[in-house]
Parts: sequence; structure tokens; C-alpha cells
Amino acid sequence: MAGSKKQRWTWLSGTVVLLILGIVIGLILQNVWLGLLLAAIVSLVWLIAVESRKGGNTGVNDESHGIEL
Repeated sequence: MAGSKKQRWTWLSGTVVLLILGIVIGLILQNVWLGLLLAAIVSLVWLIAVESRKGGNTGVNDESHGIEL
């Protein structure tokens, strides 16, 4: 149970950091919405990677499951 909470906090803190970085990048590009969109996309990939690691399915070229993130 504690490992699950730790992974949840890892994903949540990573998402918050990515959103803040997205806002900063958006301010640099003078388009906050673009920065938030990029941060949301990266956050989704972050979620998939964390869940993949949790399930033991890490790796790019797994012959039994095809291509994975």
C-alpha cells in the first residue's frame, strides 16, 4: 500500500512540475496556452510511463507485447 501511495505522489508531483514548466515555456514563447498544451501532453506520457513501470512493462521492444512506451 505504501508503494502505491509513493508512486501516486511521484506522478502527482511530476505532473505539477511539468505544468509549471509548461507555463514558464509558454511565457518564453509568449503563448501560455501552447505551454499548457505541451505540458499536458508530456504529463500524459509521464502517466503512461509511471503506470508501465508499476506494471513491470518497461521497455521499448518487447516481442510478446509489441512496441511499448
